[in-house]
Amino acid sequence: MTARPALFSLLLGGIAATGFAPLGWWPVTLACFAAWMWLTHSAPSLKAVLWRGWLFGLAHFTVGNYWIAKAFTFQDAMPQALGIVAPVLLSVYLAIFPMAAGAVAWRFRRARPDTAFVLIFAAAWISTEYLRGTMLTGYPWNPLSEVWLPVYPISTLAMYVGTYALSGMTVLLAGILLMALKDEGLRWGRVPTTFLFLIGCLTILSWGGAPTLVKSAEANAPRIRVVQPNLDQEQRPREDYAEANLTALAKLSGTPGPAPRLIVWPEGALRFLPEYGYPPAYYWKGAPAVTRARIAALLGPNDIVLTGGNALKFDAAGNVSAATNSIFIFDSKGAIRDRYDKAHLVPWGEYLPARPLMSAIGLSRLVPGEFDFAAGKGPATLSLPPFGAVGFQICYEIIFSGAVVDPAHRPAFIFHPSNDSWYGPWGLAEHLAQARMRAIEEGLPVIRATPTGISAIIDAQGRVLAQVPAEKAGAIELPIPPAAAPTLFARVGNLMAFLVALILVLSAIAFRRFAR
Repeated sequence: MTARPALFSLLLGGIAATGFAPLGWWPVTLACFAAWMWLTHSAPSLKAVLWRGWLFGLAHFTVGNYWIAKAFTFQDAMPQALGIVAPVLLSVYLAIFPMAAGAVAWRFRRARPDTAFVLIFAAAWISTEYLRGTMLTGYPWNPLSEVWLPVYPISTLAMYVGTYALSGMTVLLAGILLMALKDEGLRWGRVPTTFLFLIGCLTILSWGGAPTLVKSAEANAPRIRVVQPNLDQEQRPREDYAEANLTALAKLSGTPGPAPRLIVWPEGALRFLPEYGYPPAYYWKGAPAVTRARIAALLGPNDIVLTGGNALKFDAAGNVSAATNSIFIFDSKGAIRDRYDKAHLVPWGEYLPARPLMSAIGLSRLVPGEFDFAAGKGPATLSLPPFGAVGFQICYEIIFSGAVVDPAHRPAFIFHPSNDSWYGPWGLAEHLAQARMRAIEEGLPVIRATPTGISAIIDAQGRVLAQVPAEKAGAIELPIPPAAAPTLFARVGNLMAFLVALILVLSAIAFRRFAR
């Protein structure tokens, strides 16, 4: 009998992951969380609740992160067989956080799942999900609140409370479902009714309180063109990859017109080194003057290209010591106006943790290379007339709620180049979902450019205005979507997670005293 709750927890955790993109089965996720909360409440001991919570998290994160396995197929230095077990090994760690949330709630249980139990569970989930997104550089992939993206009014609550607090409210809804199923709704009918009324009011608020976006009526208003060449990561070992990629990008970049165009290319799109001043041996793929002239030939006098690429750093002996994962800004004369360097690097992807030890046992980075990438300074905003102030977030950086905008210089939109060809199919949709959540939280459009999909233009309410599907070559072009006024979350940040969690805890105390 003791094995059945554990097996059921494992099953529930895996099924709960179907609420995320691309499936979006959010009612299934709510039902699974309600059932897991019941298993947590009914656990006979702390050991049992820890075991059930960990198994739930293990399956939940394994299913949601299994797209990682594809990243192990690109180089022999990282065994491909490791890709089969890597998502499980990652989830062994990630499962600690739901396990901890369940344990905290279990400490406050009563004979039946009551309102206070549910409130504490929701507060604990906010806290542990926030910790998952920040500890050990953080890994906030698939926060629970993302299941609401198919339900537009509820997802826009993130503009007020942010991702983590909305995740807690999701647990709260699952708890209301649990209480109703366990007859708590009959005994304490006014309590779940009150909460349902509150959620309804917040939904109406999010629907009616969404920012009004004023679109430009000018015929020649600045436009943005997103290019997706559909050259897979697997083609990088080819000697002609750099040339094939630039040719494909140029073909899809369109022709100049009366409206200024901001043409955006994906992360790592430019394989030629465009900066001057390197030793000649590093220009074997192509001279920077030629590369710049080819880019300039695509542009009208007011056009600009933003493209991913790499810059090199050298030591005193003239040897390469590090590289940067960068965005270069080219004007119509081929000059580099500025450069943004990625700040939040991916462990095992852009740098190898404990490199001497890992190298000694034969492991390497998933991105081939003998040296690590160097981190930039953090979120930056650069002024690019006539397109306005542009924020930058490369690939992985976009998943960190509350850390995507320079608070001192709010941009008009965020450019988010990524290379999602590393990802399995679910990863593509899940990464797009992360970008949509940042757009909602910050009230800013997000422009995604990826080599193989999904590239998209996202408005300030998180809605996808246009996209290039996965594994398709193409381009999309629209007027730059307008930004909204700074949202409550944009002003307060993840302090909202703390405030909502505190309100939930205080409410739990109040309900317990009321029950007495």
